[in-house]
Formats: sequence, C-alpha cells, structure tokens
Amino acid sequence: MTDRMAVLGGGTMGVGIAYVAAQAGYLVLLVEPDDRRVNTLWATIRDAVASAIGRGKMDTAQGDALIGRITRVASIELLPEGLDLIVESVPERLDLKLDVLSRAAARGPRLLASNTSALSIDRLAGAVADPQAFLGMHFFNPVWSLKLVELVRGAVTSEAALELARSFVVRLGKESLTVRDVPGFATSRLDLIASLEAMRMLESGVASAEDIDRAAVLAYRHPVGPLRLSDIVGLDVRLDIARTLEAAHGVRFAPPALLVRMVEEGRLGAKSGQGFFTWPA
Repeated sequence: MTDRMAVLGGGTMGVGIAYVAAQAGYLVLLVEPDDRRVNTLWATIRDAVASAIGRGKMDTAQGDALIGRITRVASIELLPEGLDLIVESVPERLDLKLDVLSRAAARGPRLLASNTSALSIDRLAGAVADPQAFLGMHFFNPVWSLKLVELVRGAVTSEAALELARSFVVRLGKESLTVRDVPGFATSRLDLIASLEAMRMLESGVASAEDIDRAAVLAYRHPVGPLRLSDIVGLDVRLDIARTLEAAHGVRFAPPALLVRMVEEGRLGAKSGQGFFTWPA
C-alpha cells in the first residue's frame, strides 16, 4: 500500500505513530512546527529504538534504518503533494484540528485521517475538500505497544477509504475495529468513564492512587491502572475529552473537580513531571 506518509504533530501520539509507520517500512514526514520540541521528539524516538534493541526486537542496523526513515518537516505547506496518507495528531481542540486538516487536505493526499479520540469526524470533515477520503484513525498510547486502531467512519467516508485504512493498520502489525461517528466512539467512552471514576474515588479518599491502580491491574489484568494511564495520556487531554463527552452524553462524563484543579495548576501528568504520580524529567 502506502510507502510515503505524513504525521501532523510531534507530541506523544504523533511520535508513536511515526515510529510504528517507519518500523513498517514507510518513509514518514513528521510535521512539527515548534523547534523547541524537536530535540524531545528525536530523543523519544531514539529511546524507543534503544528499548527495542535491548529487548531483542531489532538489531542496531534495523534501529538506525528506522530512524533514517523519519524526517522532521517544519510546516504542512512543505509536504509534497499526493502523499498516500496523512494522519493528523494535534491536540484535541476543534479550531486547531479544523485548521490543520484544511491545510493538510490542500496537499491532496490519497487518504486523510484524524487521530482524534472524541471529536466528531463529520464535524472535522467540514474542513476537508474530499470528505469521502477522510476518516478517524484512533491510535492508543503507547502506540508501539498497543495493537488496536479504532477506525471511525464518517457519514460520507467511502468504502475505498476504509479499505485503505484497514490495509495500513495490517501493515503496521495491528488490528482495527470500525465504529460509526458518535461522540467518544467506542473506546474513548469505555476508557474515560473508568478513569473519571478512579479520579472520583481518589478525590473522596476511597484509596490511594497506587492502590486504585493496583486494583485495576491485579483484579482485572489491565496492563496499567487508570490513573497512571491518565498521566501518560495527559490530564489536559483527559479534561478536553471529558468536557466534549459531557456535552454529548450528559453528567456521567463531567470532569471531577480534582482533574480540573490539577490541570489549572499545570500538573498534566508525565509530560509535566507531576500528575497523579511523579515522573522523571
């Protein structure tokens, strides 16, 4: 299928998507306009490669080749026209995504996807010249470990576009499920409701953050607890999604006061060094 693609956004998810695509043999253009983030994104990629080498998943030559298939690009307008796939992975702000998707669509990719975890694909499609070639492609963090990609079909997404997306997912060594465009899709609703309840439990003193997470890991075999996962995802991201789903589905998705306060204080999780847990710099 595709040999050349672009990922828009050099944050946690964008870097993860670029990594797994390069691992699968794609030439990846990673668009990150903020020069201050460039050192961080390359350090993340190098650390992931080093970890894979250390676990015997690849050798040094394969790791160097993977890194060599990723190129940082400073703006969407510098992307070549006619790429096979562009995946948008910028923060969950509607105005930002609409702007980025409109500019990406102008580059005429064969397939355009948004990595949104909650925003309406049909609403985002309003910024896209050809909505038949647009869909949601929701990855999970950490992208290199989790095997699922949730494909979100908009009202006019074509069957051909879905098949291209499914082929891409298969080439990454992952599996897909297809859902229709409802707020929160399937996975975000399941994930968020558990995380919000864990926050409310912590807020009301039911147990410590460590023990709430241990309950999920030991009793239900979750690979990581809901509070630690929230730190990894980013508490600001959790808050944005909660507010989106509260507007769509009601008070059960209302963000706890604890989450609102932590975001206001800049305790955003792993990326800020402090969230429900303390994270190394």
